[in-house]
Amino acid sequence: MNYKDITIGIVTYKSEKVLFKCLKSIKKINKIIIYDNSNDLTIKKKVKSKYPKLKYILSKKNLGYGNANNEIIKICKTKYLLVLNPDTVLNKSCESELIKSINSQKLDFSIMAPISQDKNFGSVIKNNKLMKSGIFETNYVKGFALLINKKIVKKVGMFDKNIFLYLEEIDLCKRLKEKNYKIYVNTKAKIFHKAAKSSDIGFEFEKCRHWHWMWSSVYYKRKHFNNFETLINFIPLVFINLFKTIFFIIIFQPKKTVINFMRFSGTLNALLGKNSWYRPD
Repeated sequence: MNYKDITIGIVTYKSEKVLFKCLKSIKKINKIIIYDNSNDLTIKKKVKSKYPKLKYILSKKNLGYGNANNEIIKICKTKYLLVLNPDTVLNKSCESELIKSINSQKLDFSIMAPISQDKNFGSVIKNNKLMKSGIFETNYVKGFALLINKKIVKKVGMFDKNIFLYLEEIDLCKRLKEKNYKIYVNTKAKIFHKAAKSSDIGFEFEKCRHWHWMWSSVYYKRKHFNNFETLINFIPLVFINLFKTIFFIIIFQPKKTVINFMRFSGTLNALLGKNSWYRPD
């Protein structure tokens, strides 16, 4: 593998404040695709004026994170795709360490993730030989930085199109592991993730985040486990968040009222089997 075998894919939504720092940190990989869910021509012009060679796609519809990445996978012509959030910054040796470790260990992987300042992976599957080289296998990695083997990811159906936001990468990892594909973390390939800074939409982001986290949590649980267990886990949360909504109305806390209502609405809609319909303004 070399740098020509990798394309970087970045899904954005009103991400101007963080996107340029992300792009600046990319040193070795030349092929870059940006998929803009906000259909913002102004940002596109600013980015293209500084990085004319990258491919910038404006989406007429906000597809969400997973579906937009699916579109990037479809048009990506290289064997591997490095999926990045716009609020990530690569360490100067991140790209070279990914390449070096994969070539030296001759790893057959579905996903290889760089490591961030926070724990961005699930349970470690111990392999002393691998761990000495700075690599370990895990059952899942977080979605802000994923080097994916396109062929394998396509085999399992890519990202679930029903999930608009959150847990789409956990769902993908679970399906990959069920097919016995390998997922690794590279501790020598480092990345900084700003976390929850990928969009500059203020309080609307909080509303969106709470609604979709609850909806996706219910959907994921129901998809991979049994329906009875899902109901037992989440029906109490419907009443808890409804109670909190009423409580914060009474004590005049408008932001907390809205957040708890969004959690209530996201949970209830998912339990009722409704699609993930909420979209940020």
